[in-house]
Amino acid sequence: MPNVKIDAVIFDFGGVFTASPLPSCEDLGSELGAAPGQIVEIMFGPPAEDSDHPWHCLERGEITLEQARDEILHLGHEICGLEVDIYQFFEKMPRDAGLRYELVDRVADLKKKGYPTALLTNNIREFSDGWRGLLPVDDLFDLVVDSSHEGIRKPDPKIFRITLERLGGLTPECTVFLDDFPANIEAASSLGMQTVHVGNDLSLAIAELDELLSL
Repeated sequence: MPNVKIDAVIFDFGGVFTASPLPSCEDLGSELGAAPGQIVEIMFGPPAEDSDHPWHCLERGEITLEQARDEILHLGHEICGLEVDIYQFFEKMPRDAGLRYELVDRVADLKKKGYPTALLTNNIREFSDGWRGLLPVDDLFDLVVDSSHEGIRKPDPKIFRITLERLGGLTPECTVFLDDFPANIEAASSLGMQTVHVGNDLSLAIAELDELLSL
């Protein structure tokens, strides 16, 4: 949408500020002898939906991490007879979650230029201190909307509307949203938000964002 002044930039966290967790999940699947993509689906559920899968319930703050672990272990046994333990997956993640310092610096620059920024994350309560310790959240973002505190998760349109309202009632067309999951990008686009899909090459996403901001 050309010639629209952008009033705020909204970022996802995992897979945007950090490396995608999916390769680590696939590594675990290979060790277990699972088919490609099978462990990702068992562990995280359908990516295009907000469902009753244990991981989705966890991200909505409806169950604890330990409950989600037990339910996912049960799913693994039931679906493919494998021990799908999310704790083993966590152990495979880099210590700093593959933090993308280039984007941290880019957001700091946006703040200096006067752009309001927000973080809209599907996350879990038990990880709050950990992920917040990776970067200066309060310095980088005017607003944090965490699914586990809201009881709503992406791609539910409600959580996007909550974010826009808390940014001062901004119109969707005047915001940019960055995420690594296509379903979340589609949900934001359906509301009229401008979007940037973040892939493995972060520089492409930053260039696309700069173009939208005319920087």
